[in-house]
Order: sequence, then structure tokens, then C-alpha cells
Amino acid sequence: MKRILLFMVLIPALLMSIDGCALSRPDVRGDAPRRIPWAEREFRAVWVATVGNIDWPSKPGLSIEEQQREARAILDTCTALNLNAIIFQVRPHCDAMYLSELEPWSYYLTGEQGKAPEPFYDPLQFWVKEAHDRGLELHVWFNPYRAHLRRGADVTPTSIVHKRPDLAKKTDNNTYWLDPGIQEVQDLSYNVVMDVVKRYDVDGAHFDDYFYPYGDGNFPDDESYDAYKKSGGSMERNDWRRQNVNALIERVYKGIKKEKPHVKFGLSPFGIWRPFNPPSIEGYDQYDRLYADARLWLNEGWVDYWTPQLYWPISQVPQSFPVLLNWWAHENTKGRNLWPGMNSGRMINTKGMDEVNNQIMIARGFAPEAPGHVHFSMRAFMRDSTLLRDGLRKTPYQKPALVPPSPWLDNTSPATPGVETNSENDTLVVTWSHKNELDVFRWVVYYQYGASWEYKILNKKDRTMPLALTRTAVEHLRTRTGQDSVFTTTRPLARIAVSAVDRTGNESELVHQTIATDTAGKTP
Repeated sequence: MKRILLFMVLIPALLMSIDGCALSRPDVRGDAPRRIPWAEREFRAVWVATVGNIDWPSKPGLSIEEQQREARAILDTCTALNLNAIIFQVRPHCDAMYLSELEPWSYYLTGEQGKAPEPFYDPLQFWVKEAHDRGLELHVWFNPYRAHLRRGADVTPTSIVHKRPDLAKKTDNNTYWLDPGIQEVQDLSYNVVMDVVKRYDVDGAHFDDYFYPYGDGNFPDDESYDAYKKSGGSMERNDWRRQNVNALIERVYKGIKKEKPHVKFGLSPFGIWRPFNPPSIEGYDQYDRLYADARLWLNEGWVDYWTPQLYWPISQVPQSFPVLLNWWAHENTKGRNLWPGMNSGRMINTKGMDEVNNQIMIARGFAPEAPGHVHFSMRAFMRDSTLLRDGLRKTPYQKPALVPPSPWLDNTSPATPGVETNSENDTLVVTWSHKNELDVFRWVVYYQYGASWEYKILNKKDRTMPLALTRTAVEHLRTRTGQDSVFTTTRPLARIAVSAVDRTGNESELVHQTIATDTAGKTP
């Protein structure tokens, strides 16, 4: 408890040093007595890892029915937790969890690389539809350079390791990696991303922290570096390696924006840019080991959301969660969405649950206009233990939330919906429509009983919502003698309002109505 209180004192001091964090909108809309609160805004996402069957499917070679049942269980759990986005791994290592003409079917799906599901279905198409039917965004997660892992079974004739040994280099522990210094590798990784963005109705594309492989920096790229030098290149090898990665990041971002401007590009790099940035920070140097100049990508605005993997506790001084988050916030010169990654899978006890809640509250403090975070990984929520799920639902996720907008992508709100109401016995049925339904991803219905406003976020296919004309509430009143008096009150439905929300999080103006009810809760 003392630690929690300490950070409640320290957080405001940290926040005062961050530019641009003041709320630019009021907490409520309209003038009294018509003031209506906004629906909460927060990106609440979880990584669903397919590599090594970490999260889905639970093992290779499951039947189609078992795969789909497991997927629906994941999505239903996300909905029950009031999450609003999935980051789904579709390219574990030069393979595909979807129908692709560029790369073979993944071993983790069917148990044999290159083998399609039987009977045939497209898992990514299935995931997109099922996620959207629940109001969840679906982001596709790629590894741009990893070619083969030992846990991906043996190298098969369909593998790029077998087909193109000139592109895939063997590193430590029988791991194979595409050489980022070869232009054909850059083209392949770019084309894989763009193929998915073009063919599937996804909401985002995502890279994690794997660029050049983790290790001692002894990557076998002599041949490609020598070719670069012979062509007139003058950069030192480490700078050249970083430039190879920089070029792909910039190209992917611009390519996505040209094809589908609403599709967000997100990156989740290793949480430390370089040791001693800021001065108290120690740890792995991704700049000189992964050849990932992550700060540059954020400074240049080659992302729509930034998810540094801040997998350390608040009070771990050499890698402190809030200290690193504060540093990244200062580097966010283009004002992109800052949604840190959290290793919630490590939080398996009450102390860990407190850590998760505190990190979420800290992240909210650093980005009050557009907060968010991403959990690693879905396995943490699917365990038998309900500690993490219940802890989130009871504290930070009590209410559902809309994904914050990305105004640099689209700053135009959708048109207001058309709204009708009809009284049926003791119920008011609210129905709505829209003149451009392709511009709508979610709906929000606000409703007021007595003086209290609530809201419900609905999916794009929803068109109606029933509301009771009266609601019974139990009230507690402390008397002058110090005794509690418990009584029941009946609150009439006083007002309703409806809004439309588009793919990039813009919310329309409200269409609202005052509901006149008599003492029996009937509309006259």
C-alpha cells in the first residue's frame, strides 16, 4: 500500500513535465441540464501469439472446429473483459496463418508447413469477421525477417530456407533469418504486409521487436555488406544495418497510408532505446544489437501508435515502467498514440494484479486524451485462475471504452444517425440508422435515469436497443443517529442520446431525446 501511495504522489510530478497532456475537450457535452458525459476512451488490446502455439491454436493440427472454438473463446473473453482490440500474429516466421500466394501455410496451424486447413477455411478471414462482429479491432502482426525457428519443426521444401538459401541465413541454435541487407528481402517483407492490408478488412498492421536477431551482433551478412561497399556505399556496417531497417519501416508506413489510410501501423520495439536514456536506465542496447533506431521511427512519425515493450515493474529502478514511459512521451514529437506494452502474463498473484492496475493508471496519466496499452499475451487471460480477469473488470475496465482517434489519419466525424423511439409496455425501444453505414464501426447509446448517465457501446450491425422506462435503485442514507437507512427509489428514464463512431475513432454529434414518462413509468 505504501508503494501505491508513493507513486500516486510521484505521478503528478512526472506528468507536469510532459507537453501536450492537458485535456482539450470537456468531460461532458452540452449545457446544463443537457450535459452528457463522453464514453470512455482507451486502447485496450492483447497480443495473440501463434508462434510456438503460445496463444492460438493450442497445438498444431487441431480440427477446424477446435481451432474456431478456441478462437471464439479468446474473442468472447476479450469482449467480457471490455477489451477493444486484438493484435493477431499472422506471420510467425516466413509462413502464413492465412491464404497466401507469397508464403506457405504455417506449421503451427496444420502441423505441416505448406499444408492448408482441411476442410478449407481462411483463419484470418474468420478472425476478422468474428472480431468485428464483437466490436473488436483486428490488427495483423508480422515478423519482418525471421525465417525459421527450431520449434517450427523441420525445414520443409516449402520453406524459404530451402527455396532461397541466398536470402535466409543460418544463425545460432539452428535459427534462420532473412538478411535485411538484400533488397529482395526488403521487397518480400513489404509485399507480404501490403498483400494482407489489400485483401483483408483489418484495422491495423503491427511489427514487434525482432529486426536483426537478438544475439552478439555477429550476423552473417558479409556478402550483402561487401556488395553494398562495391556499389559505392560508405556507411559503416552498424549504420548500414540500421538504415536497412529504417528503410523498411518508412516504406511500410507510407505504403499502408497510400493503400488504406485508415489502417493503423503500430510498432512494439524493445522498451529501452539505448542504456542511459534517461540516465538511470540500464539494459540491452537495441540500437547497437538489433540495429533498431526506434527513437528515429517515433520522431519521424512512421507509426500511428507506439507500443514500447515496458515489461518491467514500476519500482525496478534500472528499467522503471514510468521512467521509461516518460522518456518515450518526450520523444513523441509527432503526437502519435502512445500505448505501452505490458507483460501481464507475469502477474500471477495479488501483488502482480496491483502492478497491472497501477501501470494502467500510470499510462492513463501520461496520455489522458488518448490512453491505451497492450497486454502480453492472451494466455494470461485464458488460464484457469480468474485473478487477472476479475481484477481488471472490477477496477480499470469497469466500463467499456472506445479506441481513441488518430486525427492525423482522419479528423472528420461521421454524420449523425437517424434515431427513432417506440414505447412497448414498460420498455422504450431505441432504433437508429445511418445514411453512410460504411462510415460506421460502432454506435454509442447514452441513457439517463434520474440524474445519472450511463452508456453502452454497440457493434456496427446493431440497430436497436431496449431500455426499461423505469429503474429501481437501492439507496443508503446515514441518519443523524449514525444508523444506515435503506430504501428503494424508482428512477424514470429521462433522456437518451445516440452517436456513430467511425473506423478511426471519430464520434458524431449526438442525437438526443427527452423521454416524458408518467408516475407509472409510461410514456403519455
